Amino acid sequence: MSDLSATPVADAATAVADAATPLVRTEGLVKHFPIRGGVFQRTVASVQAVDGVTLAVERGETLGLVGESGCGKTTVGRLILRLLDPTAGRILIDGHDISGLKGKALKPYRRRMQIIVQDPVSSLDPRTPIGDSIGEGLRIHGVKSSERATRVRAIMDKVGLEPYHARRYPHEFSGGQRQRIGIARALVLEPDLVVCDEPVSALDVSIQAQVLNLLKSLQRELGLTYVFIAHNMGVIEHISDRVAVMYLGKIVEIADRVALFRDPKHPYTQALLSAIPIPDPELKRQRIILRGDVPSPVNPPPGCHFNPRCQLRAELGMPEICAQEEPPLAEVAPRHRAACHFITPAEAAS
Repeated sequence: MSDLSATPVADAATAVADAATPLVRTEGLVKHFPIRGGVFQRTVASVQAVDGVTLAVERGETLGLVGESGCGKTTVGRLILRLLDPTAGRILIDGHDISGLKGKALKPYRRRMQIIVQDPVSSLDPRTPIGDSIGEGLRIHGVKSSERATRVRAIMDKVGLEPYHARRYPHEFSGGQRQRIGIARALVLEPDLVVCDEPVSALDVSIQAQVLNLLKSLQRELGLTYVFIAHNMGVIEHISDRVAVMYLGKIVEIADRVALFRDPKHPYTQALLSAIPIPDPELKRQRIILRGDVPSPVNPPPGCHFNPRCQLRAELGMPEICAQEEPPLAEVAPRHRAACHFITPAEAAS
């Protein structure tokens, strides 16, 4: 009798523990791509695309991942999906380490994680009707043809596609419709996590808004979790719950969306936000122009990677610590972390 009465308590405790575990967590994630040369194609250098990224994505939230081109944000997304093997570090889904899984061991997680790419046409067979393309993942995972047809029709309706569209081919659709096809293809498997890799950057502004609103609506309806990758800060502000800012393979700031846009701490984040246009001509924002180009990820600067371009370092008289020691990603306010030697909790509190 005691065992029966204890079972609901144990189940409740397990449910609470599961709810407290982030859906996705990365720990010290590293990805270096080797550069080979010479007659024997030996590794002569490496591109340090991702260099020690630790972050967590809670269930039902949208984590925006933003930064300049080449900062490593797309690589982080593909590492989480295990489309790439990490050089070092761990990737955990529901607390389970999937970093070293392959083949059949990884297949159940594949179904739970999907991607929406920037150019959906590149992932669609031009000779295959889009109904078959949307249902391809279901076929791979062994779903019967009758159930596939039902689920394809249902997801097409959710994303705003008509039933007769299933018989058409990719070239017969506009850019916005193609992105809806890409969304349907990702969601037909009923995933928990969707990595959105620049999904609106190739669309007109009006179509961007439609697609973003569709993604938010589907998230609420289906309980989805997004990692949303973009370089457009306006898009990130619209879609995200929390924002992680990347620079040269590292996260330099992460915070709730409102806190980050209202009070950015890191000099790089401040520079990115200063470039957002203000629709009111009466209002003016001081633009921060960064010096030089982004350094090569093959040979990143020592210390803080941002130090050669940092406007704060220049204002402070070029302190040597910036070029000698890498700053930790430390908490500077509640739920707000930044990696800079000259940002302190006391400053944040004031």
